[in-house]
Amino acid sequence: MPSTRYLVMISSAAQTCGVEEFSRLLARKLGARAVTQVLGFDPFGLLRSLKRSDALVLNFPIVAWKKKLLEPTLAALTARLSKKGTVAILHEWTSLDWKRRVVLAPVLLLATEICFSAPEIADEFAASRLSRLATGRRTVIPIPPNLTAPENVKPGDFSARLAKERARGRMILGQFGSIYPQKQVASVLAVAADLRARGEDVFVAFAGSFIKGQDTVEQDFFAAVDRLGLSDRVAVSGFIGSEAELFAIFGEIDVFCYLLPGGLTARRGSVLAAAASGKPVVVNAPANSSALEHHRLFQRLIETRGIQLIPTGADAGEAADAVLKARWTKIETTDPTGEIDALWRDLIAKIDDCVREEARLRD
Repeated sequence: MPSTRYLVMISSAAQTCGVEEFSRLLARKLGARAVTQVLGFDPFGLLRSLKRSDALVLNFPIVAWKKKLLEPTLAALTARLSKKGTVAILHEWTSLDWKRRVVLAPVLLLATEICFSAPEIADEFAASRLSRLATGRRTVIPIPPNLTAPENVKPGDFSARLAKERARGRMILGQFGSIYPQKQVASVLAVAADLRARGEDVFVAFAGSFIKGQDTVEQDFFAAVDRLGLSDRVAVSGFIGSEAELFAIFGEIDVFCYLLPGGLTARRGSVLAAAASGKPVVVNAPANSSALEHHRLFQRLIETRGIQLIPTGADAGEAADAVLKARWTKIETTDPTGEIDALWRDLIAKIDDCVREEARLRD
């Protein structure tokens, strides 16, 4: 059987979110089997690209969704009218604003295959009314990290600041990823406050930026910093322009810490990237023991102590205990490159299987 050819829709954004990075990486990993096209009002260009493809791939949620209300549906409809497969990859569902779900609903109804980033996302969608009308061809795929360590790092202003704090004898407690309410980043501030109460000289580094349009998230964040007496012990990097600069920041962090609502899940790419940097990550365990079974890299990092799990409902004190232990824990050295390549093979094979099954039934 000939290899399936894909048209992967991407955005024109210069500053990309994790979902957009995944879209672009997927196209690159597919190699000659994929072409990309910027999502927009270009029906003739879309038709030309679809003629050379077997299936369209759309990733959700996109950040600039308010500027792309109709385009995803029009792209999916064009693919269906062209008798092409339509693959929707859903990275979130219940946590999305209801207006986003309304915008996505027509696309999901038009999809011939739906892939989910984690088992809990599949369960959330299955529990929705929309699920009754959508395709039954569904699968859970492992999402690889969007970032890999470059050969050389490039120190910037933020990593230089962290280096100065470390030179003062401070422990650098870190988080990587966008800052938004559902992530509950204030929980790591509570961990830092607990460490301060024990006499630990701690500094908290957030390698990431605030999600625009998320109500008062930035004001609320800094209000929590002031309330906990950490105003001179917290810094947020803002947008980071390159992997070389980001990994220079990672190199200055002693321990990463996350207390996530519901515990760790496979869709937490920020946790995966932080652990792949070689620094220990303390995070609360998944609420569902099978949440990571499909994801070989998460399993490997837990085995090697790169990810150190604490109870799902752990509080700031328990997390602080784990952070102090993790700081001096020897982590088994592992090269994640092979595991990441295997993840991509697993992911692509699952998508291929779904598309080929749909094509077989259609023919």
